[in-house]
Amino acid sequence: MNRRVLIGIFDSEDAVLQATDSARRRGLKIVDVFAPYAVHGLDNAMGLERSKLPWVCFALGLFGASFKVWFEYWTTASDWPINVGGKPWNSLPAFVPITFEVMVLFAGISTVLAFFAMNRLWPGRRPALLDPRVTNDRFALVLEEDDATFVVEEIEQFLKEYHAIRVEEREQEVAA
Repeated sequence: MNRRVLIGIFDSEDAVLQATDSARRRGLKIVDVFAPYAVHGLDNAMGLERSKLPWVCFALGLFGASFKVWFEYWTTASDWPINVGGKPWNSLPAFVPITFEVMVLFAGISTVLAFFAMNRLWPGRRPALLDPRVTNDRFALVLEEDDATFVVEEIEQFLKEYHAIRVEEREQEVAA
C-alpha cells in the first residue's frame, strides 16, 4: 500500500525544528523527520509521546533477576543440594553478584530486541533515503497528504516560509 507524502528539505536544524512545530500546531500529519544527528527538542516539536522502552527494560530485567534467583535457589536447595564448607544451601547473599549480571544481560538484550521490533528494523530491510545529503548536512520533514483539505501548493508555500531548500511530492510505500 502506498501513500502520498510531501517532503521538505532544509539546511539548518532551527528551520526544520520550527517548521515541524508549526506543522504540528497547524494539524498536519507528520510522518517523520530525518536529520544527520540528534536534534534537541525535535521529539517535542513532533508531539511524540514518551517511549515505552524503559518499561520493557525494567520489566524484563526484573524477570531475568527473578528467574535467576528462583533457578539458583531450586538448583542449590532442591535439585542438587551439596554441602560446601558447611554453608547453607539457600544462601541468598551468595546469589547477588550473578543475579545483578543476569538482570543487566536480560535488560540489555531485551531492550535492543524491543527497539528493533518497535521500529520494524528487520534484517534485510532497505532504507528509504529521501535525499543523499540527509545523512550529511540536510534535514527532511515528511508530511502525509491525509485528506482533501491538504492543498499541496499551500503546504509547499508554508514550508518555503521556513526556508525549505526543496519541496517535493512523492508516493511512499507503507511498511507493514
